[in-house]
Amino acid sequence: MDLQQRLRSTFVEALALGEDVDVENLKYREIEEWDSVGHMALVAAIEDEFDVQFDTDQVIDMSSFKVALDMLRVLGAGD
Repeated sequence: MDLQQRLRSTFVEALALGEDVDVENLKYREIEEWDSVGHMALVAAIEDEFDVQFDTDQVIDMSSFKVALDMLRVLGAGD
């Protein structure tokens, strides 16, 4: 499974998303599940899945699936 697929699975599990959600185009607070509490659960799940640690600015800036994917690439996750 590639980085994008792993991240998609992490989003689905952490936010308990349904099959109909377009995860790749998801943005923070765009759906009820991704509120501030969901955000912290998602950040923790991503950190666990990819063995990375986000700093405070990264946690705040993680505003979409695409931003999260870019952050993981910068951190070298999935290499």
